[in-house]
Amino acid sequence: MMWNTKRLEIRSYKESDFDFLYSMLSDHKMMAYIGNGKTKTESEALEFLHWIHTHEESDPDLGLKVLVEKESERIGHAGLVPQQVDGKEEVEIGYWIINEFQGRGYAREAAAFLLRYAREYRDEERYISLIQPDNTASVKIACSIGMQRSKRLLMNEGEVDVYMITIK
Repeated sequence: MMWNTKRLEIRSYKESDFDFLYSMLSDHKMMAYIGNGKTKTESEALEFLHWIHTHEESDPDLGLKVLVEKESERIGHAGLVPQQVDGKEEVEIGYWIINEFQGRGYAREAAAFLLRYAREYRDEERYISLIQPDNTASVKIACSIGMQRSKRLLMNEGEVDVYMITIK
């Protein structure tokens, strides 16, 4: 699977991307607003990569994809990620950008592309983003693509705000 935006190539994870994935999952700053806020070990990173591949095997549109800046290198990942929220299956528009590429609009570009793609090719009536309350950068991105905060939940031992957009 490969998609393109103006500045990004969005593609499936390959085994050769493991070191890149592990570098994100073992970075304290990167993980501060992800899940329980803790970094992952190498074996946990392998499990995470398996989790990514499992989603894509069930539906090629789903799962996190590697973000590659066309002029440079891998800069993060984003995707349409199945999530359980209040016992219901939802699809999250998720995005992570490594520290040195944050603040350049790449996450917004990827999120906006995923929403446009979902509107055209997917059947879900709404999409969400799960964002920890202190993650103001991600809140700005979600709001910039039309999402609004709908509620706060306790997930993964911490609070997350559910941002949502209805498209049908």
